[in-house]
Amino acid sequence: MSMRCPNCNSKDIGKIGSHQFYCWGCFIELTVNGEKMSVYQVEEDGTLSSLDDLFFEEIPQEFPHIHASN
Repeated sequence: MSMRCPNCNSKDIGKIGSHQFYCWGCFIELTVNGEKMSVYQVEEDGTLSSLDDLFFEEIPQEFPHIHASN
């Protein structure tokens, strides 16, 4: 699987679980489930904080005919 980090564009991605990956370039965790990717910052205490709102825009409800392209 060849993937790039959505944050730093690094290919230095390690697999840490069946659907979980870690970027050694910028130290974020990625969860991939089918076509959906979630991005998390690993906090000092080991907890994860979602960064999805920084990377993935939601389609506005008032414009349901507009589809985001990959």
